[in-house]
Amino acid sequence: MKLMYDLPEADKAVLDAAMDGEEKLMYCLPFTIYEDKFVKGYMAFTNTTMYKILDGKLLDTWPIIGSSDFKTEVMYGCCGFYAKVNGSDTLICQFVSGRDLPRYAVIVKACEILNEQHQKKVDIKTLKPITNSTPERFCPKCGRPYINATTICPYCMDKKEIYKKLFAMTKGIRLMMCFPFVVAVFSVIFQFVVPWVEGKAINEYINPSNGVHGPMSGFVVIVIAIVSIDLFQRALGVAQGRFSAIAGNKFTLMLKTLLYEKLQSLSLASIQRRTTGDLMGRVNNDTSVMQTFVVSQLPTYFIQAVTFVLALPVLAVMNWRMCLFVFVPIPLVVFIVAKVWDFVQDRNRKLWVLSTRTGYLLHDILNGIRVVKCFGQEEREIERFKESSIRSSDQSESNAKIFDTIFPLLGLLIRFGSYLILLYGNMLVFHREMELGTLHQINSYANMVYAPLMYITFIPRTISTFMTSASKVFEILEEEPDVQDIGLPIDISIEGEIDVKNVTFGYESYNPVLENVSVHINPGEMIGIVGHSGSGKSTLINLIMRLYDVNEGEIKIDEVNIKDISQTALRGQMGVVLQETFLFSGTIQDNIRYSKPFATEEEVIRAAKAANAHDFIMKMPEGYNTLVGEKGYSLSGGERQRIAIARAIIHDPKILILDEATASLDTETEKLIQDALTKLVKNRTTLAIAHRLSTLRNADKLLVLDHGRVSEFGTHAELLKNKGIYWKLVMAQRKMNQDVERAQAEKAAAEKAAAEKAAAEKAAAGA
Repeated sequence: MKLMYDLPEADKAVLDAAMDGEEKLMYCLPFTIYEDKFVKGYMAFTNTTMYKILDGKLLDTWPIIGSSDFKTEVMYGCCGFYAKVNGSDTLICQFVSGRDLPRYAVIVKACEILNEQHQKKVDIKTLKPITNSTPERFCPKCGRPYINATTICPYCMDKKEIYKKLFAMTKGIRLMMCFPFVVAVFSVIFQFVVPWVEGKAINEYINPSNGVHGPMSGFVVIVIAIVSIDLFQRALGVAQGRFSAIAGNKFTLMLKTLLYEKLQSLSLASIQRRTTGDLMGRVNNDTSVMQTFVVSQLPTYFIQAVTFVLALPVLAVMNWRMCLFVFVPIPLVVFIVAKVWDFVQDRNRKLWVLSTRTGYLLHDILNGIRVVKCFGQEEREIERFKESSIRSSDQSESNAKIFDTIFPLLGLLIRFGSYLILLYGNMLVFHREMELGTLHQINSYANMVYAPLMYITFIPRTISTFMTSASKVFEILEEEPDVQDIGLPIDISIEGEIDVKNVTFGYESYNPVLENVSVHINPGEMIGIVGHSGSGKSTLINLIMRLYDVNEGEIKIDEVNIKDISQTALRGQMGVVLQETFLFSGTIQDNIRYSKPFATEEEVIRAAKAANAHDFIMKMPEGYNTLVGEKGYSLSGGERQRIAIARAIIHDPKILILDEATASLDTETEKLIQDALTKLVKNRTTLAIAHRLSTLRNADKLLVLDHGRVSEFGTHAELLKNKGIYWKLVMAQRKMNQDVERAQAEKAAAEKAAAEKAAAEKAAAGA
């Protein structure tokens, strides 16, 4: 997100004059409302002061240091940035809601940090501006919103650059893709030959001017020539279709493969910024749009362009006066097309946006169908989808009505020159100044000129659709992953020593989740990680797996910085059981074997037994070949989790990560899993996160995190003795367990008393 806008020269001069020599400009944002008018002003934030500048004038200044209660507030139709200056709430500036609100929200945090650092006696001159990785939602050039979930502005995209990138991607299949253009050249040649042959047939055999018909054999030769040309053109068309299908499929396969490979290389943060439906649309729909354009539409444009360029001089040579008639409607048509081009493009974009939103909505509803049904919200979701579909349908209907009105009228205008040619030509034929066959030739060549002009009216739709799809594909292909391997990464055999040194990390740099975390883990140790929700437990695990890179500090495995280890080698030697268990559609065996694709059936069964999953699997209709269904929903939560544990066991990892691995298990099953884990953790480093502290009783040491910092680190006995956060957590859980046991005992006693009373009443009634 941009936090430093460039000041106009006049405003920059005013700011330079107002700042003292020790101030440093850190942020500069626009404000757009002043005294109930729309303006283009700027708020400049230095390390000590806020400056409000408009049209080369300094409107006001406020101190940052000493002020407090910085906040943004959404008002009617706009937003405000406030601060408490000298004890009173002050409106610093106003701006349009939505566009700049996220930026000022970051400035609120920046001002708070400056005050905090000043209170800590830190030299604020040395502070660096904070950054924000949130993608922009509006185009900096035109101010229009980007296409949803992208950084693409359909109005400002560089079309030439897209064509260059597209050409570069066809390397290796260009010869095959050029064949349709070769066929197009022959098609154009035959297009010009056929009218000439037909004109000759009319002039010499059908309606000769001298009244003398040529020999029948000559007419037969002409007919055979026309049929032969038609057959040859059709044969070329078949060849073109075959080569186009091959080239198009190779192009799409290459594009989809590149796109999918790039998606796999992107960081977790990049993937999570987009919806699954959006990514699927880019891989499937957008690549298909690009294939259609390259293989079908582009050759057609080429044919139309070549035909137009060649038909004009031929027509001019045959009869220059009639050639002029062709140009009569062209200026008006070009003028109308130029006027409606943006209008057509805009309506096409609106339809695309509405259709995309409907697709996203459908994807979300189907993904969350269990939640929908659990809360009985089927009717509500039907209405939501219906409303979205109606908006898309109404826009499509509106577009169709407008396009089907504009383009036929344009076609009529374009054909107006043809009517003039027929009128003038028939007059010449009537006065015997031109032969009928020659008029037929001229009219055929005139139609060759008009056909491309008619085709131009359809270009805006296809170009707009192609540009949008190509931009979305190239956006993914050109995105730099946040987590990358170095030039020559190391592939090491991990022993299991982990050293976390002074690690600080935040998903936003100014809001750290972990601060100055240091911990050393010896090979083969089992470390339990505990703490309140939001303390950074899962974040620490993600950093060790290098799903994210640390902001400060380093993480070493076997004394090697994990940034120097290839990601494949690093994660390939880790086994993970996540809090949110995910199973792929397929059989139970396929899911267990996922981490080791070539594992034998014996290894699969051994892993399932170790996870105490074998017994319930054998009770399934088809045992290990039972299909688990979408995301494993045919299984219970505990069953899914045991399969996930088996998947980690068969991998035989050097480092085992358990993120709430027993969260979905009942007490009896949990005991079985604990017994399995006791065997599993031997001779391997294990990191286990658990809120249920009883699951960590076998841990060698416990790491307690509190608000992103290491609060305690030691054995269970040592931490209980310290009576710190861990002791409080243990006591709280013991009390909760006691309350549960007491409630269960009271319930059992009440049920027993009720049963005894019922029995006594029954006995009395019998007596």
